[in-house]
Amino acid sequence: MHCQSLRVRPLNYNSVATSSVLSRSRRVLKVSCEAASVDVLEMNKIDNQAEKQLTCVMKFGGSSLASAERMKEVAELILSFPNERPVIVLSAMGKTTNKLLLAGEKAVSCGVTNVDSIEELSFIKELHLRTVKELEVDKSIIANHLEELEQLLKGIAMMKELTPRTRDYLVSFGECMSTRIFAAYMNKIGAKARQYDAFKIGFVTTDDFTNADILEATYPAVAQSLHGDWISDPAIPIVTGFLGKGWRSCAITTLGRGGSDLTATTIGKALGLREIQVWKDVDGVLTCDPNIYPRAEPVPYLTFDEAAELAYFGAQVLHPQSMRPAREGDIPVRVKNSYNPNAPGTLITRARDMSKAVLTSIVLKRNVTMLDIVSTRMLGQFGFLAKVFSIFEDLGISVDVVATSEVSISLTLDPSKLWSRELIQQASELDHVVEELEKIAIVNLLQHRSIISLIGNVQRSSLILEKVFNVLRTNGVNVQMISQGASKVNISLIVNDDEAEQCVRSLHSSFFDSEVEWEYVPDNGSAST
Repeated sequence: MHCQSLRVRPLNYNSVATSSVLSRSRRVLKVSCEAASVDVLEMNKIDNQAEKQLTCVMKFGGSSLASAERMKEVAELILSFPNERPVIVLSAMGKTTNKLLLAGEKAVSCGVTNVDSIEELSFIKELHLRTVKELEVDKSIIANHLEELEQLLKGIAMMKELTPRTRDYLVSFGECMSTRIFAAYMNKIGAKARQYDAFKIGFVTTDDFTNADILEATYPAVAQSLHGDWISDPAIPIVTGFLGKGWRSCAITTLGRGGSDLTATTIGKALGLREIQVWKDVDGVLTCDPNIYPRAEPVPYLTFDEAAELAYFGAQVLHPQSMRPAREGDIPVRVKNSYNPNAPGTLITRARDMSKAVLTSIVLKRNVTMLDIVSTRMLGQFGFLAKVFSIFEDLGISVDVVATSEVSISLTLDPSKLWSRELIQQASELDHVVEELEKIAIVNLLQHRSIISLIGNVQRSSLILEKVFNVLRTNGVNVQMISQGASKVNISLIVNDDEAEQCVRSLHSSFFDSEVEWEYVPDNGSAST
């Protein structure tokens, strides 16, 4: 290229590319002359920054952090992957969240002078102070939090009420202390770490206290904060799970039970990481609840849709909303066991080979309320369903499973577990539901029911249902409602609570323990062995 004058100056590159950090490691030059202006990438200036970017999220739950010894084991586990540069997301230690809630409830009625004697407060103080002592880190990192926690409980005692907003503030102390302790220990053993409160680095949520939703503004804010700090001064990020900040109130919010999973997948999407790892106390997602059937086995592969259905219908391994960011970012989620790190765990991806899949897992959701709503006015009439569901909307009650006919609707109500309380079980709530529905229909309320969800390849629904009804007939169980709907991964059955566990055991034995392989024969639609 010939020109009379040549000027070279760096471009002003201000944008943060969260999904492709390579652009940060290239120096872009503007080459100008009389004839033209050309952008040139100085490829020989590329440093090795791109090879040192954050690679994955590792999330650890409360049972993995229950003591100083467990924290040491988690630190050792993290450092056993030298090629990873992880973001660490932590829950509160052990049962701290439950203890905080119980302390808050007791503070409402105990009186200000008796707050010091609340058993749960003493437990929390002793656990965290013992942990910092055993880890040999400075107790000053949590001293202010323990003092502030006690003052908050005295405030609750003085006001004699525990609002949802205060409840979220109260439980936030668990994650705030666990992350500070763990980050201090990591630094002590020579692994440079930096603690972050999620509500200070851009986790913006709705103001639905105790069960807030992540807003889209979260992703660029979190990416800028974590990625920016990593580039300027690399240190392992240790982030509080479960917490956010309300976009209107600017108060601390929580993401619902198990919300640390959602924190992890949100960070994974925000930074465009390679993988999200959720470390639990079981060997991945299992074929059923091991407390019901001890021979439950790990499921090696799941799709995001299967995992979401499993979580929503009662599997405790994952947060129901946690799959959404991972699916949107197309980032694999791996569920592993922190007590048994060599176990392969479960890999959750957008798609998997379903050619031989029949049933993946059986999930039980207990203590469900079922409603039969019958009205001859429904026949051929538009708007009836809208009237029914508008009643549930007005009362703020979620519906799980629905089946309809020409003159009736059968549905189950989500127990809506809010911490340790089940609001839908309150007699006044149910009475109000029935009272409103009886204005437009005849209502039959049936309590103490369970939903058994069969997660698998619903393209083989005939085979699945044939085996299911054979098993249930053998056990003398009548199905009161069945729903498949448009879901390609879930068939739900409603049975009595007192029959549910035996049903799960028998179904698991039939589908997973039998040595006989069932196959689907597409030419005649029948099952064969």
